[in-house]
Order: sequence, then structure tokens, then C-alpha cells
Amino acid sequence: MCFLPLAAAAVAAPRISLRLLGRGLAAAMSTSEPLKSVDYEVFGRVQGVCFRMYTEGEAKKIGVVGWVKNTSKGTVTGQVQGPEDKVNSMKSWLSKIGSPSSRIDRTEFSNEKAISKLEYSNFSIRY
Repeated sequence: MCFLPLAAAAVAAPRISLRLLGRGLAAAMSTSEPLKSVDYEVFGRVQGVCFRMYTEGEAKKIGVVGWVKNTSKGTVTGQVQGPEDKVNSMKSWLSKIGSPSSRIDRTEFSNEKAISKLEYSNFSIRY
């Protein structure tokens, strides 16, 4: 579990409009844009540094859906879905930025494909 001082947590908390909360993120995404899905695994110092929490916050800020979780081998894995440009933004964040205390050695992407509809309604942390 990642503990942040209350002030830092307030800064890190994503801001979502009430319209998105009421309808759900998936409903707010335009169906006219091509949708994309990609699996990822992030290697480096990515556990014990709030990586999952920051990933969830960034995904919600960007406007993608999916999930993130720690693995038993010390990596973080997950899936991102959404409009192609937003998924590409999240891929860049997962490859280069991460949480403030993390160190990303490399990120592997797999099963990248076009999808006709989103499989998730939000972005969540899995345990």
C-alpha cells in the first residue's frame, strides 16, 4: 500500500468531471474514433513506489480504460484501451515517466490491436 501525505494525495488525485462520473468514462468516449487495446509490462523499480496509483491517475487524466497490477516477479503489468492517440499517450507515460520515485528500465507492449468496443468501463488497480 502506498501512503502519501494528505496534501500530496490531493494533488495526485485525478480530476474527473461530473458528466464523466455520471455516464462512465466508456460512455464519454466517442465511438467514431478508432479504438485500440494494448497489454504492457513495466520493468525496473516499479513496486513499492506508488506506480500503480500514479498509473491509475494518469490513465484517468488521459481518458483511457483498463487495469494495472503488480506481478510476483517485481514488474507491473496491465492493459490499456481507448482512442488510439490516448493509448499512445499512455504508452509514452508508461515507458518514460511513471511515478516520481520509480525507475523504468524498459516497457514491453504486446497484443496491440484495433478493437470495436471497450472491454472496461474505467481504469482500476488489480490485486
